[in-house]
Amino acid sequence: MANNGSYDVVVIGSGPGGYETAIRATQLGFDTAIIEKNKLGGVCLNIGCIPTKALLKSAELAAYGGHLSDYGLTLDGTITPDFPRVIERSRNVAGKMNKGVQYLMNKNDIDVIYGHARLTGNGTIDVQPSTNMDGDAVGEARTVEAEHIIIATGARAREIPPLPIDGEKILSYKEAMLQTDRPERMVICGAGAIGVEFAYFYHNMGTEVTLIELMDRLVPVEDKDVSKELERAYKKYGITVMTSAEVQGVDEGDGELHVQVKTKNGTETIACDQVLSAVGVVGNVEDVGLDDVGIEYEKGAIVVDEFYRTNVDGVYAIGDVAGAPWLAHKASHEGILCVEKIAGKDVRPMNYDNVPGCTYCQPQIASVGFTEEQAKEKGFEVKVGKFPFSASGKASASGNTTGFAKVIYDAKYGEFLGCHIIGHDATELIAEAVTARELETTYHEIMEAMHPHPTLSEAVMEATRAAVGQPINI
Repeated sequence: MANNGSYDVVVIGSGPGGYETAIRATQLGFDTAIIEKNKLGGVCLNIGCIPTKALLKSAELAAYGGHLSDYGLTLDGTITPDFPRVIERSRNVAGKMNKGVQYLMNKNDIDVIYGHARLTGNGTIDVQPSTNMDGDAVGEARTVEAEHIIIATGARAREIPPLPIDGEKILSYKEAMLQTDRPERMVICGAGAIGVEFAYFYHNMGTEVTLIELMDRLVPVEDKDVSKELERAYKKYGITVMTSAEVQGVDEGDGELHVQVKTKNGTETIACDQVLSAVGVVGNVEDVGLDDVGIEYEKGAIVVDEFYRTNVDGVYAIGDVAGAPWLAHKASHEGILCVEKIAGKDVRPMNYDNVPGCTYCQPQIASVGFTEEQAKEKGFEVKVGKFPFSASGKASASGNTTGFAKVIYDAKYGEFLGCHIIGHDATELIAEAVTARELETTYHEIMEAMHPHPTLSEAVMEATRAAVGQPINI
């Protein structure tokens, strides 16, 4: 490994996209370094994907606690969430994952350089000391050179004028994840993945939750049937759901917040203790030196080609900073493809129609490919099948019968156009559909592939049989 500050590949940012790219670069024989201004693992491992799943598991267990009698179990006393300990467990999980990335960097002989990186042109990077999320100073001033620079600086919470984030009353996902005092009442603005996950978490911790969405349905990027099913479930839980509603501002008075919400019936005021702004993310394009070296970017995303090359030779961008979809697995896939192209491998551009999306509330949501509406808009004649988990033996045995699997096929050639699952462990089931679509599988192969019984995975096969008029268990 180079030790004079000159490398073949330097990756700026150590989230899943960044650190996996660095590992693949070393496997390909490149002298590699990674620059991180905060903590190894980036947002995902430290204040994003992983610790939120720990919080959601605590919420799921709390929800189970109210239904133990359904399983023939009796518990003396009540299950009461210890909110600070729930947060502590989440932080411990994040800490373990951070150490795991440190181990991978050592194992793969990757130089880790702490500090804030800024491009200065001609393959050089200026690194200055920075302060991480724990308030610790990290790094030292130095200059790094690289033949290939891959920007993987990720994204942060989008801030909109009606919701100026102060970290105490109006929160981003970061504060919502880290705070140890539970609010009695919370308004969550935005019902995408972040919004509905925190709605589920805080509701099961005992907070009165109001979930507000500008569009006409929850999780608006998902299939409409999935949105309807989630809204039914949330209303049954006791979460207040407001769709086609726009937050216009937040005032503070009498020791509480007052959220003004414009609806089809006029303006309503909702009283609460905290507001969570979950209105999306924006790429971290600032203060990286993009303007100094002339790298093009627009609307918070660096402009790249199909192999993640920017308009400046030797500089690339992957993951959230290169635009939607803002998903960790998409970032990792892009980074590996990018560095393999640099190495001269014969790689093909990524198929963005086959990027799975997962939402980890309960019921979980997982999807890939076209929704039914999108498939029809693209001119396909479709065959659509649904299989409810209420008809699944495994779902009934586990007590999780909410939801369904929905599949969409091209009627003419049998192409697997889309799969949409809402229900328990949906995020563990979607990989079959992703693999099938990657292999250009038709409904014939899905039906003929033997699915073990009893499993939730049978739902994809059963929905496929329903799509072609051959249902067995419904």
